[in-house]
Amino acid sequence: MFDISRLPSEGQVYPELAIRKEIDLSIVIPVFNEVKNVAELHKRLSAVLDAIPQKSEIIFIDDGSSDGTFETLCEIQQEDPSVWIVRLRRNFGQSAAFSAGFDLAHGAVIVTMDGDLQNDPQDIPKLLEKIDEGFDIVSGWRIRRKDLFLTRRLPSMAANALISRVTGVSLHDYGCSLKAYRREVLKSVRLYGELHRFIPALASWMGVKVAEIPVNHFPRKYGRSKYGLGRTIKVFLDLITVKFLLDYATRPLQIFGLAGILSFVSGTALAVYLTIQRLFFEVGLSDRPILLLAILLIMLGVQLIVMGLLGELIVRTYHESQHKPIYMVRSVLGADPGREENHP
Repeated sequence: MFDISRLPSEGQVYPELAIRKEIDLSIVIPVFNEVKNVAELHKRLSAVLDAIPQKSEIIFIDDGSSDGTFETLCEIQQEDPSVWIVRLRRNFGQSAAFSAGFDLAHGAVIVTMDGDLQNDPQDIPKLLEKIDEGFDIVSGWRIRRKDLFLTRRLPSMAANALISRVTGVSLHDYGCSLKAYRREVLKSVRLYGELHRFIPALASWMGVKVAEIPVNHFPRKYGRSKYGLGRTIKVFLDLITVKFLLDYATRPLQIFGLAGILSFVSGTALAVYLTIQRLFFEVGLSDRPILLLAILLIMLGVQLIVMGLLGELIVRTYHESQHKPIYMVRSVLGADPGREENHP
């Protein structure tokens, strides 16, 4: 049994797992208090994986369950050597659980899904077929979603439309966990907060090809949903983060500087106007709030410009210290530079 507490402080992640043979497909499933679902999910999943030619593994991430989910997973692992279990020390959230699973996964293709039996393992071959067509990400679309309309489906529809518009990656169902990724796509995506649903958008800067296919969706039989209507606000705030990361992560001065210049110019124009009134028309300024507004706008403009400059320094330190590229190469074509041609 692998314990995530044994993660090395530096170097390769999960070094003792390097002896695993080449894996074609990794199934990553975060679970939290799903004791009544995991055994049935493993049964259904195994039936699908046994019928396809790809060599596969199943990775369950126990995200701090307290209802016996971990013990049930251990029983499953004793019977199925292709199952791996990552047990987190507490409930870190779905994004952190997915990230832990991605670090452990060795498959050339990584498929994610929920552990509540609402996703259908029978849809996995469809995702793989689409990947084989040349797509980098294939997302599931729950056309006939079996959730409450007012509290789940309606907010989801509005959020999906907004996310597609803001990010430029058009998907009908960002919230569907059933997705397939090429491994190299996930290598450049780091998840924080609750950004797991935005992976297609976060990866879009690499120029990935994204597809969407209809998938089945079942009503929840056991347990209760971990998400409610309050998630809408969190999604909106995360969308602001994603938009900033996509458009301004490597050039923060362009957004802070623009706002700062607009504020500074507006404040300066008001100050000049008030100065002319005072000097040439003897208009009193002591009782006019607009004077305070002019001073506030000038100070705010200076602060925003300084924030943008500090952001530029931080971005450069981040990229240069980690040798993190600001581009992604799909392929390189050309002659071998080490080969010399002999001409008569």
